[in-house]
Amino acid sequence: MSHPVPTLPPEQQGRAASGRTPAHVASPTDTGVLPVIGQSPEPQQQRRVFSPGFGLRGPRRNHHVVTVDELAAISMPIGDDGVIIGTDSESQPAVLGLSRPTAFEVVLVGGLWLAQVLVLRAAATGARVGVETGRPQAWQQLAQAAGGGQQCVTVYPVGRVPAQGPSVSSPVVLIRDCGIRPPRGRMTSVPWQSVVTVLPFASEHAPRWLAQAHLVGIQRISPYETEVVRDTLGIPEEHLGYLPTLHDSAALWCTRKHHKFVMTEPTEAESGLLGAPRRMD
Repeated sequence: MSHPVPTLPPEQQGRAASGRTPAHVASPTDTGVLPVIGQSPEPQQQRRVFSPGFGLRGPRRNHHVVTVDELAAISMPIGDDGVIIGTDSESQPAVLGLSRPTAFEVVLVGGLWLAQVLVLRAAATGARVGVETGRPQAWQQLAQAAGGGQQCVTVYPVGRVPAQGPSVSSPVVLIRDCGIRPPRGRMTSVPWQSVVTVLPFASEHAPRWLAQAHLVGIQRISPYETEVVRDTLGIPEEHLGYLPTLHDSAALWCTRKHHKFVMTEPTEAESGLLGAPRRMD
């Protein structure tokens, strides 16, 4: 039985005679995947094979397989995320997680320099920073320089901080630079909004702030002040002896259970904006 010989449409016969084949023109539904075997193409459009939910099929590659013995050799450094405030005594990065799904209160007994480094690094992680201060002239230059033109640091007068609207996609860090006896703030720490209270030194009013803080940073203080922080925080005697002699860029960061000395080394940009590390303003 003879079969009919297929013929090309008239407009393609000339191309076949010259040895050229028509160029393939992609359609909006063309996925680059061959039609399913055993199915005939639909008129003017071929059915394509899709990967539901994952877009187009990519190149085929063998799976990467390791043995149980080889698996132990694979490691990945995993730790907390947050602001790198320096290095500890073992030369490991010290990370301060300011953006949290829970309220977080921090007290820094120290100078303006370390507080401003903390602000710059918090802004670099994507947090919006509000500064409540009685000395706005000390913060205006930093607020203008931070963020490369983006408004990420805002300075407010004492008692005039508006609601910030923190969220997981837009965390907030509030810095309270209001002297040795800060007034009660309108804005408190809430999920995704941390509050950092800066105290220039540990006065007789400091225990109230230290007692309610989740984390306390202490720069160089006088021997008298060490008695205040010892009674409130329970810092071991061996650590207390170092506090009156700390370097300008060093601080003791502590909770009720953990204590860690951290050295904060400024970057070139931070040094250009803030100057050299200093304890006193």
